Amino acid sequence: MGESTGAAFLALENSASPTAPTTTNPMDEILHGSTHIRILIPHLMILIFGLVGLTGNAIVFWLLGFCLYRNAFSVYILNLALADFLFLLGQIIVSTLFLLKVSYLNIIFLLCFNTTLMVVYVAGLSILSAISTERCLSVLCPIWYRCHRPEHTSTVMCAVIWVLSLLICILNRYFCGFLDIIYENDNGCLASNLFMAAYIMFLLVVLCLSSLALLARLFCGTGQMKLPRLYVTILLTVLVFLLCGLPFAVHNFLIFSMKDYFHVFDINLYLASIVLTAINSCANPIIYFFVGSFRHRLKDQTLKMVLQSALQDTPETAENMVEMSRSKAEPG
Repeated sequence: MGESTGAAFLALENSASPTAPTTTNPMDEILHGSTHIRILIPHLMILIFGLVGLTGNAIVFWLLGFCLYRNAFSVYILNLALADFLFLLGQIIVSTLFLLKVSYLNIIFLLCFNTTLMVVYVAGLSILSAISTERCLSVLCPIWYRCHRPEHTSTVMCAVIWVLSLLICILNRYFCGFLDIIYENDNGCLASNLFMAAYIMFLLVVLCLSSLALLARLFCGTGQMKLPRLYVTILLTVLVFLLCGLPFAVHNFLIFSMKDYFHVFDINLYLASIVLTAINSCANPIIYFFVGSFRHRLKDQTLKMVLQSALQDTPETAENMVEMSRSKAEPG
């Protein structure tokens, strides 16, 4: 999977290269120009969504890192915001280089850059799966979760996720070659790609099962009890990922699986998956803002209060509303 994305970057650069052969046929020039526009527009969209997402994720990271008391789930949200920020930053760099018609420094830079993006993407998916799984455990086994859960589980899990994602992607790049851009069907690279695909499939299965358990609890087990906003935050985040973030992994896996049979690379599908992934990384801060401000008057809330409300782990009661009002008066 890793080497297919590296080849995609090269195909993208070559497909819109300003040094492409010229032609005297006006129709060919029109077709070449339209192809260039079809590649240009997604890059502009990536820049727009990327800048919005960078700002939103930076605000979330700052508030959770320095302004709010961190609980079990806010640690995950903090690391998810970092992963989204780094992924958007990488995509903005790629799109900026394309728009400025700046060639990559060398192949090693391209492959290392691509590997870094894959590390961040896999880490983000892993963190989202961990969030959904832990919330599912806290709902299905509340007594065990409150009494036997280690205090620093979230911090340890996030550290393990980052290290494991880094290890998997570096090993994938090692077995598939640091210098070879074209995929070679050797056993090491094949096994590495299959392992990465299996790992991503495992994360998706865990994410979907835990989310379905939360949905079952949401619609079948709550009765008239008001739900914590954290429920809605997690479910909306998972839904947006399945709609916008998942196509990137599916497309790269299909490239790896099918390109040796069909020998075709669709640049439009690749760019569409990148744009959708940028939307996914941009959408998470918007989800927090929407959930946290729902049924609240915005003029009476700060960004700190909105984020705190979105991550609220208990149902809203009169006491909670009083506590939120008191926190507004506190400095910082």
